Order: sequence, then C-alpha cells, then structure tokens
Amino acid sequence: MKTGRAPMENENAAVAVFKALGDESRLAILRILLAEGESYVELLASRLSLTSATVSFHLKKLEAARLVTCRRTQFYRIYTVDRAVFDQTLADLIGETPPPDDDTKYRAAVLAAFFENGRLKQLPTQRKKREVVLRFMAEAFKPGCVYPESDVDQAIRAWYEDYCTVRREMIAFGIMVRRRNPDGGEDLYEVKRSCGER
Repeated sequence: MKTGRAPMENENAAVAVFKALGDESRLAILRILLAEGESYVELLASRLSLTSATVSFHLKKLEAARLVTCRRTQFYRIYTVDRAVFDQTLADLIGETPPPDDDTKYRAAVLAAFFENGRLKQLPTQRKKREVVLRFMAEAFKPGCVYPESDVDQAIRAWYEDYCTVRREMIAFGIMVRRRNPDGGEDLYEVKRSCGER
C-alpha cells in the first residue's frame, strides 16, 4: 500500500536506513515489531536474549533511521515500526536518478587545457580528450556539406599547423569521411551528422 508521504528527503536518510538494516539484531527487532505491532525494551531483550542496554542501543539506531517510532506510557517506551517508511518501494527509498552528465564541464576543461589564443597547442594523447578536441575543430564544417581537401586543410590550419594529422585523425574517429572525387580532382570530405541531428 502506498501512502501520501513523500519519498526520503535526501540520500543521507536512505544511507541511514540501509546501515540500520545491516545488523542482524536490528533485523530481529524489526521482525518482531512487524509481526506483533509493538513492543518495549525489556520484552524485546527477553525475546532476543540480549541485555536491555543493547536493545535500547539498537532501537535508537532504528529510530534515527525512521524505521521505528516511540511513544511513552506510564512505565514503558513503546516501539512500533514506521509504516510510512516500510510502505515505500525500494526505488522511493533510493530517490530520483540524477540527470545524466552531458560532459559539458569535461569538454570545456579539455578545450581550455589544449587551446590558447584560438590555437591548438598540441593534440591530446588520451583518446577521449583527443576526440573532444577533434569534434570541436570539426564544428568549422557544416554537416552534410562536401568540401574539397584544400578547403579542409585551410580550415584546420587555422587551428593547428599539422593539418594532415588532424584530418587523418578525424577520419579515424569517424568524425569525417573522405571519398574520391568523381570528376578526378582532389578528394572530397564531409563531416558526419551527430546523433539526432537533422
């Protein structure tokens, strides 16, 4: 049964629940409370062959994790399970999935590290960083348009002197495709469209 109670407020609350459940004595206490509805320290201690101090310690952990609630009577502190927590699904307890990282910050950091005054200082040796740099330079070309090799070289040279290596790497990474010119002139190049681009 679902309740109107909101899911756990934050991930720290979920961590507290899982930590509280990671002890066999606390699980045993919860089993009794779930089966019988309520109990008190001395009775739980007798049932579980534990000292009252040990049971009190475990109940404080369970109460801090919001798994049990407590009310006072004239002689005892009566403990019951917090049904609102137990009625949550595991997904509710864990919380919402964080939005996917779109690599925006990572890309910005890579570009800041390898470009200076509008020029590429060097090609990164690490594959992922190299791809970030190559895709950035490929933005100089309009996807779907065909460029002769001389135009490609000129555009790349504005970024980096070794245009041959950059052009070759763009092809190797699948960013750009090269094909023979049917008219027999210089080779033709085209930047591939990114996923989802129209």
